[in-house]
Amino acid sequence: MPAGTFEILIVDSGSTGDTVNELADLAAETPNTRLVRLDRPGVSIARNAGADAATGDYVAYIDDDAIPTTDWIEQIRAAIIAIGGVPALLGGRILPLWESPLPGWWPSKLRGVLSIIEAEGRGIYRSRTMPVDLAPYGANMIVHGAMMRSVGGFGDGTGRDGRTLLSDEDVQLAWRLQDAGYAVCYDSRIVVRHQIQASRLTPDWLLRRMYWQGVSSVATKRLIGGNRRIWWLLPRRLSVALLLAPTVLLPRHSVRLLACRWRLAYSIGFVRATLSASSMRALAS
Repeated sequence: MPAGTFEILIVDSGSTGDTVNELADLAAETPNTRLVRLDRPGVSIARNAGADAATGDYVAYIDDDAIPTTDWIEQIRAAIIAIGGVPALLGGRILPLWESPLPGWWPSKLRGVLSIIEAEGRGIYRSRTMPVDLAPYGANMIVHGAMMRSVGGFGDGTGRDGRTLLSDEDVQLAWRLQDAGYAVCYDSRIVVRHQIQASRLTPDWLLRRMYWQGVSSVATKRLIGGNRRIWWLLPRRLSVALLLAPTVLLPRHSVRLLACRWRLAYSIGFVRATLSASSMRALAS
């Protein structure tokens, strides 16, 4: 596709050292590319800044460790046309590029925490035509800029910022757009390949990731009006945490009883996020 039909924005979100100059050089050397520099890190503020700087109707997001297919932009345009309207958000497939093979102990149901989406087909998220757990990830997500801004964009306090493994900022935006009446769709023809570092394929990383997923799940439910469900789930998460607490004595690098330990990590994150948020509201009232 001719370069004049799209622009490339590189958002430098608070990088330091040699990375600052490397990104500036990359932007200068790449046709039709602009660099947006932010003083503080954060994936959500970076994505908002990219949308604010974009001149087109749609912003196609991709992470710095993802590689689009050669027909990525063409497939995005084809998907938008096929819908026949003006979708607010499109998500696509994210296929893995392994730095090291996925360990045999990795729980098969947790491939998604590595930002992998392998479902094929097209349809509307949270509908009967799509898998029940299918959700868009920011490593391959296209958003209508004006519609995104109409629901407040990405939450500044969500997503990773170099200190935590908070997630779901992309899911939260998608469901807010859908709840506002906009079309939020999936199309597996839109494909990127996600480079998965070997450093993530360890029990310690998985346990940290699941703890923060528990925290993120509470935030997502709260933002889409699921406060009652949070409190309904709390006794179950407390029970799981108490029942599986002895497994915390195992070394972080061990794969023993990992199915119990990742559930414990998730439950602790869920419980702490629920109770700390309620305590803050009580102090403010």
